[in-house]
Amino acid sequence: MTETPVPTAVVAADGEAADWGPLSSLPGNPMMWILILGELAAFGAVFIGFAVARALDPATFDSSQAQLDRLLGGVNTMVLVTSGWLVAIAVRRRASGRPHCAAMLGAMALGGLFLAIKAVEYGDKIGRGLTLETNTFFQLYYLMTGFHAMHVAAGIVILGIVTWWDSLENMETGAAFWHMVDLIWVLLYPIVYLLR
Repeated sequence: MTETPVPTAVVAADGEAADWGPLSSLPGNPMMWILILGELAAFGAVFIGFAVARALDPATFDSSQAQLDRLLGGVNTMVLVTSGWLVAIAVRRRASGRPHCAAMLGAMALGGLFLAIKAVEYGDKIGRGLTLETNTFFQLYYLMTGFHAMHVAAGIVILGIVTWWDSLENMETGAAFWHMVDLIWVLLYPIVYLLR
């Protein structure tokens, strides 16, 4: 049984490779990079909104931030960064023709662990009466971390898909999305949990 080759470039209607400008030189499918740029812009707008709201009410934000579990947030940072490292290893192994599925499955498992830790954190907050209605800080906390958690869940699905439909381009495309999810958390954690 022979493996059908997967095209590595988006093809235009005339059969020529489509020119995506600077996106053409990036790994994976250029459409994923357009999605990533849009997602980064959306999160950037939310980060700016958080900064403005904090500047308008620093006392509420400081007292609310003190109720977050920095340790769980830090553990989740290590979990997600380690997951990104495993994805990078999987892509490198796939490019060199070596076994890579274990690294991808490990990355997906760590993504699931991230969501489980986030659920524990949410359960603790809600159990203490800290909900969306508590104040502006917690509205933004749940919005930002919830939106990110949805991206983690989508990322796990994407990693599963690119592991199943195994090609280097698919792996690079999935890895690009997963690294975007990592990057957003690496920015979100200090902004929401640490900076005063």
